[in-house]
Amino acid sequence: METLRRVLVYLSKENSYPKQARFQQSIVGHFCATHEDSCVVNCGMDQHRFLISDREFPGSTTVLLQRPSFCPIKHLSTAQAVSLSAETRDRGVDVGVAVLLQSAGRKVLLTRRSMNMTIFPNVWVPPGGHVEPDEQLLDAGLRELREETGLGLPDGAFSWHTLALWESVYPPMLSRGLPKRHHVVVYLLLRSHESQQQLQVRLKPDEAEVSAYTWLEPPVLAAIAATEDGAAGGARRVAGGLPATISVTELDNGSAKNVAIPAATFLNTAPAQGEDVERVSTGTKFALRLWLEALAAQTT
Repeated sequence: METLRRVLVYLSKENSYPKQARFQQSIVGHFCATHEDSCVVNCGMDQHRFLISDREFPGSTTVLLQRPSFCPIKHLSTAQAVSLSAETRDRGVDVGVAVLLQSAGRKVLLTRRSMNMTIFPNVWVPPGGHVEPDEQLLDAGLRELREETGLGLPDGAFSWHTLALWESVYPPMLSRGLPKRHHVVVYLLLRSHESQQQLQVRLKPDEAEVSAYTWLEPPVLAAIAATEDGAAGGARRVAGGLPATISVTELDNGSAKNVAIPAATFLNTAPAQGEDVERVSTGTKFALRLWLEALAAQTT
């Protein structure tokens, strides 16, 4: 029954008939040279599947598709691909949405995933999740935002567009194990007409998925976006001008309290070995860089 509830990635190149992407197949690598990690593609929902193509098609959007340089699927050897379980190989590539919600005051909402999540626990990300059959991308994003944070956005109270696509794999590095999940994440930028304070009073996060949340301003987000994940992990020194701590709202058995955590926590990078650390996801940093570029363009 799981397959019926999942929307999977399909690929078309040079007007070929769309084919379901294989789990061990690099989505970025399908459209660009092996050494490249980004390309421009066209994407959109197409008959209960998420289609990515090098050609425009009805209802498609032209966006940047990117993966990290250390993407496990990119570096997966033939022997490693063969060693994947049949269940894993048969999964295909899932589609997710992540909502970069910008308040009228240009603050962005980030949430920390629950420690009980099966992938990327305790990692800071925008609200998001899977696309369900019969949903359009915006509908999926609004539903996930509402389910995870309790925040509904009235019609006419926001503008939006598709920001970019990110090829996400878990675990995020081969040095931490063979791939178990493979997604293409669609980052949606939603610009709310309401202030952070107006949005804040309606927040009622689901503790099963969210353990904390915070609203961050552009200078902090710029520092986060500037950190590069790679082979070496560990905390980064807090950039000049940033506060030593950042206020977040933590959730615990129905109660919420404001706590200060070190700003350096948000500058952590993905470790190559051992347990993961509390950090902002690599894909989120990518989306924030694009958002900051768009923000700068609006003010020039």
